[in-house]
Amino acid sequence: MNTSEPPGRDSGTEKLNWVDRRRQKIRAEVERNRRGEHAVPTWVLAVALILIVGAWLALILFAG
Repeated sequence: MNTSEPPGRDSGTEKLNWVDRRRQKIRAEVERNRRGEHAVPTWVLAVALILIVGAWLALILFAG
């Protein structure tokens, strides 16, 4: 029998483990946020930086 998975490995178990790990990460993040240890996500900081630099460049180009 030719299968793409190694023998003795159950793909359902691996999937459940990934789901459990993901749920645990989410629970830990929610607990940190409730304790006040939350941080601003990196993508929010990147968007803010792009907006600030874009506004600065627009000011220079269109006001000058």
